[in-house]
Amino acid sequence: MGSEVDLIPLGVEIRGDIEERKRAKPFRARVRWTDPATKSRGSKSESFLTREEAQDWIDKIKQAAARGVDPKIVTATLRDYGNTNWDTAMRGLEPKTMDPYRAGWRQRIVPTLGHLPVTMVTAGVTDRAVTRWIADGHSKSTVKNTLAALGRVMDQAVRDEVIDRNRVDVTGWQRQYERYEDELDKSSSPRSAGLADIVRDRGRSGRRLVGRIPGLGRRGDLRRVHSDEDR
Repeated sequence: MGSEVDLIPLGVEIRGDIEERKRAKPFRARVRWTDPATKSRGSKSESFLTREEAQDWIDKIKQAAARGVDPKIVTATLRDYGNTNWDTAMRGLEPKTMDPYRAGWRQRIVPTLGHLPVTMVTAGVTDRAVTRWIADGHSKSTVKNTLAALGRVMDQAVRDEVIDRNRVDVTGWQRQYERYEDELDKSSSPRSAGLADIVRDRGRSGRRLVGRIPGLGRRGDLRRVHSDEDR
């Protein structure tokens, strides 16, 4: 999964323009360039709410092109960027670590965040994604490995100067497990109340029932629903 970042010759001229249209996002920014080696032409466009946002987008692409980074990489989604640069981002990891990282990327990061441009992956966005993963019943180790994989991809984006710094810095997410369990205990719904009673039951029948409840461990701890989810 992936290859090295596509580079364009240093100093390629990027031409940018902004067109105002009667759309929900009225300002369309467009950049165009010509590869002096292949003579092939490239272009990329994006729509924005304000002219300032459109100009900022053009400026970032010009700055990246001056460093030899392909404009298409600068504007790539997290899914496309991560797939293209996966091997580079994960270099140095042991094979046994790669498996859970790859599973986190494919099963959680791409479905939840993959459609976003790399530049829009922030701590707030990631925090909401973590909340969803916890609510889905994934274990702490699974979420930890998923965040580690995301962090490595974002670190690679920093090295490629696609972004100025890695903003994926989610702290305190482990405490969400405790809050989630408390909500189960305090819920007035018959189903949740029944789950809480089963969790508290230390008898043999209680332990057997708990073992069959997806998302709950023997003491009410959240665990992964499928034991082979990271294979």
